[in-house]
Amino acid sequence: MKRNVLVYGLISGVCVATFMAASIEYCYNKDSFEGSMLLGYAAMLLSFSLIFVGVKNYRDKYNGGVISFGKAFLMSLYMALIASTLYVLGWMIAYYNFFPDFIDKLAAYQLSPAKTSQMSAEQVTAVRQQIDMFREWYSSWIGVAGATYMEILPVGLLVAIVTALVLKRKMPKLE
Repeated sequence: MKRNVLVYGLISGVCVATFMAASIEYCYNKDSFEGSMLLGYAAMLLSFSLIFVGVKNYRDKYNGGVISFGKAFLMSLYMALIASTLYVLGWMIAYYNFFPDFIDKLAAYQLSPAKTSQMSAEQVTAVRQQIDMFREWYSSWIGVAGATYMEILPVGLLVAIVTALVLKRKMPKLE
């Protein structure tokens, strides 16, 4: 079980960190973050699909086709934690070494005349407050890590629950 958790968690983490770095690079090159949130969460779900594969592989090859909800959930959760940690570490490396102006670029995009002309004054104020909150979080490495975990971990938790629900299988009753 530990091997499956480690292997599939690491592969999932490398995939999601790679997708993240590539999508940020793409946004920087086109100087727009349009659609980046949708792309990012789609990449997370695609990468986290390996969690499902890892639990199914364990259930079918090593556990006789049987797994409880609890065991499937724990395996999934551990894989999600490994993948999320690689994502956070990948983002911290990328942020501090390649994208240190990320918050400034995001703020410029979110508060561009094209975006703000479609918003009410209250919406613009809310965006400014959100950007200020991100700036505060990003003033320390702990804030960067925490904000990044808050971005990915809920998705991993959701995938863990769905995986456990779908893959749980009880031992057939003997008659």
